[in-house]
Order: sequence, then C-alpha cells, then structure tokens
Amino acid sequence: MEFNDQEYSGFWVRVVATIVDAILIALITFPLLIAIYGMSYFEMAQTQFVAGPADFVITWIFPLVAVILFWMKLQATPGKMVISAKVVDATTGKSLTLGQSLWRYLGYILATLPLGLGIIWVAFDRRKQGWHDKLANSVVVKYLSLIHI
Repeated sequence: MEFNDQEYSGFWVRVVATIVDAILIALITFPLLIAIYGMSYFEMAQTQFVAGPADFVITWIFPLVAVILFWMKLQATPGKMVISAKVVDATTGKSLTLGQSLWRYLGYILATLPLGLGIIWVAFDRRKQGWHDKLANSVVVKYLSLIHI
C-alpha cells in the first residue's frame, strides 16, 4: 500500500527550504564556534576537518539531532515549514520513525557524493523523491497548516 493523493514538493522549492535551514543552522553554530575558537576557527576549518570536540558537537551532532527531532515531532524543519511542506512516511503518510530519520539524514550525505545526483533526482522522480527519500521510504508533501489532527 502506498501513500497517495498528495501533491509532492518539487526540487526548487526544496532548495529554498534547504537554504533557510542552512542559514538558521549557521546563525546558531557560528556564534558558538567563534565564542569557543575565536575568528581563527575559519582558518583552522580550511586545514582541519574538525577543530576540536566542541566543533564536532556543534557542527555535526547538533544539526543531526535537531533535524531528526524536527522530522519526527513536527514532520518538517523550519525551512520545510516556510515552504508549507512536511516529510512523511511514503507508505502511511505518518511521521518518520527514528530509524527512517537516521537513514534519511545519512542518505543526504550519500546523495551528494556523486556530484549531487541523488539530490537532483528529486527534479525527475515521479514522487519527487531524492535518494535520501528512497533510502528512508519518505516523501515531502505540500500542506496548508502546521496543525496535525
């Protein structure tokens, strides 16, 4: 059984959502990183993958936890809320499980490796699924309200 009769969110509108999310994450993480490492953080980031334990937590763990919580609890990150879209299980239309959310997050990384092909895939797929969506069995659908019944 497949979750049908929904209007899927396409490539360009999802790009807008991603930009909104990236800006919000930067507005939260950059001040923290600068407070801990100073302005030299940006020089370190050019030569080191991780500047230290705080960098790892702020840059990698915080976004992972925040995004997964947004997907599971609100079905959308702030960027998806701006474009009136939500991320749901492709079969049931319900919230993603923890496992699906982890696979979807990991899927973003995998989808960008071959020159972003797994992300661009959204533009051509019937259900507007990128590889990360297919891996997690998720879809991004349009909706009109944040109120969930």
